[in-house]
Formats: sequence, C-alpha cells, structure tokens
Amino acid sequence: MFSTVLVANRGEIALRVMRACKELGLRTVAVYSEADRDALHVRYADDAYLIGPPPATESYLQIETIIDVARRSGAGAIHPGYGFLAENAGFARACRDAGIVFIGPTPEAMDRMGGKVPARNEAIAADVPVVPGTTEQVETADEVRRLAESFGYPIAIKASAGGGGRGLKVVTQPGEVQAAFESAKREAAAYFKNDEVYVEKYITDPRHIEIQVLGDTQGNVLYLGERDCSIQRRHQKLVEESPSPAITPEIRSAMGAAAVRLAQRVGYTGAGTLEFLFEDGQFYFLEMNTRIQVEHTVTEQITGIDLVKWQILVAQGEPLPWTQDQIQLRGHAIECRINAEDPADGFRPSLGTLTEYAEPHGFGVRVDSGYAQDLTIPQFYDSLVAKLVTWGQDRAEAIARMRRALADFKIGGARTTIPFHQLVMDHPAFASGDATIRFIGLHVTEADLKALAQPELSATSGDGEAVAVMRTFDVEVNGRRFQVRVAQPDAPLAAPANNGAAAQARPRPGKAGKSKQHAADPNAVVSPIQGTVVAIRAQPGTQVEAGHVLFVVEAMKMENEITAPRAGTIKEVRVAERAAVQSGEVLATLE
Repeated sequence: MFSTVLVANRGEIALRVMRACKELGLRTVAVYSEADRDALHVRYADDAYLIGPPPATESYLQIETIIDVARRSGAGAIHPGYGFLAENAGFARACRDAGIVFIGPTPEAMDRMGGKVPARNEAIAADVPVVPGTTEQVETADEVRRLAESFGYPIAIKASAGGGGRGLKVVTQPGEVQAAFESAKREAAAYFKNDEVYVEKYITDPRHIEIQVLGDTQGNVLYLGERDCSIQRRHQKLVEESPSPAITPEIRSAMGAAAVRLAQRVGYTGAGTLEFLFEDGQFYFLEMNTRIQVEHTVTEQITGIDLVKWQILVAQGEPLPWTQDQIQLRGHAIECRINAEDPADGFRPSLGTLTEYAEPHGFGVRVDSGYAQDLTIPQFYDSLVAKLVTWGQDRAEAIARMRRALADFKIGGARTTIPFHQLVMDHPAFASGDATIRFIGLHVTEADLKALAQPELSATSGDGEAVAVMRTFDVEVNGRRFQVRVAQPDAPLAAPANNGAAAQARPRPGKAGKSKQHAADPNAVVSPIQGTVVAIRAQPGTQVEAGHVLFVVEAMKMENEITAPRAGTIKEVRVAERAAVQSGEVLATLE
C-alpha cells in the first residue's frame, strides 16, 4: 500500500518509528528544525528535509510544509509520533485529502475522542463512568468560579486538546482561579494550538491507570492490559509500570471492557490509550490519547507486541491476528523517564550539551533515546532525554534491575531526573505498591528533593574567563585501580555525570562567576533557566513581597514561575513578554 513513511516528529519517538519501518522493509523520511540539524533521527533516516525557518517551536507544526515534503520525498504515509500534530484531526484530514495515509485513527474518531470534552460525552453515552465536570468548554474565569462553587474545591482546569499534564492547573481556592485559568489557556495554546479549557472535580488521591487499546480496520478492538502512571510531577508522568500493583484481574477485565466499548463506539483504529483515575475500587474515565503513548514500551515488554509496528500494519489494512483471550501478560515492566530537569530545584528544565552519555545494558534493559554524547538539548521541545525500561519475571526483579540500570546510566552536561528515580526505587511506598499521584507530596519532602542536588554544571569568572574544573581520572598504583580528582585550570567546562564522581567547577579566588553574583544580589530578579517570557506580573513601582510571582518563563513547553527574592518595590523591568532570556539573566531589579 505504501513503501515510504515520513515521520513528522523528532527525538526518541522518531527513531522508534523509523526502526519499526525498517523492520517492515519501508523507507523512512525525517523532517527537522534548525535546532535539530545534528539530531539522531536525522542521521538515521533514509532521507531528511529541513522544515524551518525559525522559530524552531513552530517547525514541526507546519501542516502544509510537511505535506509538501511528503509529496517531494515520495512518502505514501505519515506517522505523527506523539505530541505536535499527532492528535490534530485537521492534519489527519490534510493527509487524506493529499492521498497520503495517516498512520493513526481517522479524523472522525479523533474529533470524537481527541478533545477531552467530546470524549467525556462519548464515554457517558457508552456507559463508562467519568469524573464529575463540564461537558463543554468554559469561557471565563468567573464561569470557573461558579463551577468550583458547584463541584467544591479543589477543581482542575484542563486543556480540552491537552495531554501529558500540559494546560492542567489545580485550583484549591477562589483567589487562584484567575491566574490558573490564564496559565492553562496559555499552555494549551502554546502546546496544542487550541486554548479551549474545561473544568472537572479534582480527585485528590487516586492512582492514574491507563488501558492500552489496539484496533484494526475490520472493527476488532483489543485491550492490552493496564499501565500505572501514578508517580508524577506537575501532573506529568515520571514512572510507569505494568501491570499495576493495585489492579485485580476482575478490575482489569472491567476497565478493559469499558475501554473496548468506548473505542468501538467511535470506530477507533490503531493504537490508543484510555486514561482513568482509580480510587477506592472505583475507576473514572479521564481522557483518551488518540496516538501512541510515551510509555507504550512497558506494554510491549509484558505482551511481546510491537505496538508501533502494528500501527503501521493496521494502516496497511492488516487485521489483528489475536483474540482477547490470547493476550497474555508476562512478568513486570517499569519505565523511568530520564528528563533534563533538576529535581532539587522544583524539576526546572536543565539545558546543556551532553559531555557524557553512556546507556546501561544487560538482560531485561531497554533504552529509547534521541540523544548521544556531544548533542545539545534545545529549549524548544520537551525535556525527555531517554526512556529507561526494565523487565523482570516479577515486580521485585524489575525494581532491582531498574536500580542497577539507573546506577549504570551516565549523563553529564545537564542535570537529570536520575537521582529522583533512584529515590523512588528505594522508597518503601513504591516498593509496597502504595504510590498514588500524590507520591511526591505525601512521601517525598522538600528536604528529600534538595538532598538530590547535583554538582554545578559550569562556572565562569567575572570577565568570562574559564575557571578551574575538577576532573576525575582513573590511575593504577602497584596494580590497584583508583579514581583521583584533579583541578584542571582553564579546561573546557564540563558537567559531571549524574551518578559519577563529581567534576565540579570551582571559581578562582576573588573571581565569582556572573551567575553567582546575580544569585547573591538581593536586588536582582534572575531567571534560573533559558526560555521565553510568557507573562509579566509586576511593573516598575509595584510593591511586592518575598515569593511573589513576577515572571513566568516557558522552557521545554513548561511554565516556570520566577519570584521576588525579597520584599520591596520593582525598580526596573528589563524584559518584555515573548522575549528570549538566558539562564542567569536579570529580569528586574528591586529597591
């Protein structure tokens, strides 16, 4: 039916799709932004096309450009991966109108299930329990307040086209509504090009359980077990596992039947995920992701089914070769998302060039990544560096294998979530299978996260001169191997590996680094990250208290609040909205 597939995505998912294509004997075409010129997916593809110009954030969203590249490259099909255009029904229609196969559900199914509000209505019609909430979008903050009075606090304001925690804000009291409403709409517009939001009751301590479904064009739909995705930060998943330690065979069967019922109602084809909240033995439909999921890997590990390959085969008209009773779950799988974020600093994004990158290996270990040593993590996309997956005959073995794999994973040049994952794997609440979406709030204190602080990535003298760097070397003395740390002046600045011996930059006496000077200046409001200013909450002359939010800076598609370091009056604001800022840059001054 088609012999060439254009992959309209980047990073690890682009590579994952291309590998499946090559196993099927299909030619692959990559598209890339200016920021991704050296990316691994560009090197791996059989052919590649630049789809700039800047801004890089927009490159992978250009429907007409991508369709044009598909025509020029001879691609008969497009795989959207996840994110970007993966759940855009307009893109699926544009592919169909151009005579190009969209590897995913039909645009009609996406219309019915891709948006959270219409999906809730379909679930209600299919007799699938849903979280109490609105069945249409909300237009104003005042409307949100009225709904909150009806449902009771806390409530969740959610992007209708959202996913992955983007555009989701939890509100606990009336005074938070306005800022949360505006932020949710901003994030929704930035990430999904659709700022519609809706409101639902926020269930305070559930598990996040999702059911993987796979449907063919003959009307067959199967469910492939569940994934427990409860450990999250900012409502975005960090650890996923399958099967869930909380789901009994009876509940699994009921959730699976509900998922199949809903998918069949809308004529769903390909791979999709139905997300549920689970608390006190009850499950509630949350949303459907009409695409492949980041965490599809754990389902593949316990079923032996290549979900991406079957997305492609279904798009070629192949029927599913199994019945539901032939789907068997074997062993246990865990995925840790290795993000370029600093867990000791509120999981802020951490940009940089990877000075070291060495993946773990061994039986039952899988790594899906889009990075390698010497590649730079750009600010324009999400923070995912790699997905580390382990499989074991049982949960205890999968956890033990993950501990070993995390210790073996060496990444330098950016702070990552590896230390956090090590904390999780060692935590009694996780080991016992008791973790809910409040795992961080209930079981991990601020002090626990601060203790995960990783060494300084780099430092410069006040005049920009490179400073001494502590380097680690292996030496042998009388046949015995030792590691020694040596101060190496004027060396290229390099960040230490997350879990190796610390190679820490150390300023020369009397020459504090520029970022250190700013951090020590009580009158400076400094951006701790590179990104784009999306909101300014104070102007010159405004009286502020310590901790008052002054700026919101977006980096890696996440909003980060920048607060006042002390009480005072804003003397000067040095940036404007939509301005690009660097880490350490002064945004405002106080007097």
